[in-house]
Amino acid sequence: MIHNEPKIKVALLQSAPEARLKLTGSFSLPGGHAVSGGLSARAANGQVVLLDSKGLEIIRHNEILLTPDASAETFFTVLNVKIGIDFHWQRVQEQSFRGALLLTANPADTFHLINVIPLEKYLASVISSEMAACAPLEFLKAQAVTARSWLLAMLAKKKSPRALPEKKEGEILVWQDVNDHQAFDVCADDHCQRYQGITRIISDQVARAIDATRGTFLVSAGEICDARYYKCCGGRTDVFSSAWENESPSYLQSIADSDHVHPPVSLETDAADWLFSKPPAYCNTTDKTLLARILPAFDQETSDFYRWQVTYTRQELENILKKKSGIDFGELQHIIPLERGPSGRIYKLKITGSQKTIIVGKELEIRRWLSESHLFSSAFVVVAEHAADGGIQHFIFHGGGWGHGVGLCQIGAAVMAAKGFKAEEILAHYFTGAGIEKLY
Repeated sequence: MIHNEPKIKVALLQSAPEARLKLTGSFSLPGGHAVSGGLSARAANGQVVLLDSKGLEIIRHNEILLTPDASAETFFTVLNVKIGIDFHWQRVQEQSFRGALLLTANPADTFHLINVIPLEKYLASVISSEMAACAPLEFLKAQAVTARSWLLAMLAKKKSPRALPEKKEGEILVWQDVNDHQAFDVCADDHCQRYQGITRIISDQVARAIDATRGTFLVSAGEICDARYYKCCGGRTDVFSSAWENESPSYLQSIADSDHVHPPVSLETDAADWLFSKPPAYCNTTDKTLLARILPAFDQETSDFYRWQVTYTRQELENILKKKSGIDFGELQHIIPLERGPSGRIYKLKITGSQKTIIVGKELEIRRWLSESHLFSSAFVVVAEHAADGGIQHFIFHGGGWGHGVGLCQIGAAVMAAKGFKAEEILAHYFTGAGIEKLY
């Protein structure tokens, strides 16, 4: 457990060969030299070189820390930041941040560009980046406690040996977690938590949510909960082992996102019935006014998150599979779910072609293989349409939900808040049996 607010190292750019920066206000370099205005950085011979606006070298070193002065108006801007990397909302932004700026060299003539910032200031931006800053206060409070808990649980988890999937012939099981990051605590993109600094409007509502929950965490069995979250469960949440290690935290059980009873998916016929229907759930909403209130602008571009459909020609899907997996399956014959979680999300999928048969998992790798970006989720059933000669012409994916489905459903939680639920009730709904404690 912790007793003081930690500082967090957030990688804004990873393994970059160069970067363009603008310092608003004065920043100090090691030795006390002050810099401001336009700068650039590049990797050279295992070091980071910092250059002024005229291209003249200021300093070069393995690690360069730029510390802001005490002014509240001091911040730095990073040009050309890619967000939503490999997802369907990927785009490039110019982003601004408060706190210190750390440049650390990598062996292969690249560097990490890292923001060093106190946890609560970091969270204020995360909450405003993950969802709209004008979302209901009780949702923002629940999101703050969830994000804060996940971050500290993850930092503790980094100190433990990582469990790797067992390798089997003809089976590729992969999952990603932030244990992958060793030179910094978290990245700034969806792989960890969206963090867009002061680029996102940090509203009075977000400030109230952070202040009201400062130092407050979800706890279970004397430990901070590994509290996961995502956009939309699709009517039922899933369990931890469908996305990551074969573990079953008591507070990450599958629950129906509704006052109605929706039994877990256990058979393939259950999955078809579930995904071809639109049962009532908190996250089953098409209220555009509410969605505009809770979702960032680029997430509002995704309107079919509760139930969705994707259609490929057989040749299109063969090409996508070859590109994303590196495997030539030949003529695609079958896509068969082998293992599903209780939300209907597939975590083992058998893909059979004329040249190769592979079992792939877990949920994120399945989503990655079957789309130019990522499928919304791995909760889907596949219908094959045949041509007159009997050959497969199309594969149609009928799916539900957006994201991995484990823990807090952001859209569902926001709808609950709009209906009058308190943050404590929202957290109790999604994190079974977890307590809430103020630790600093």
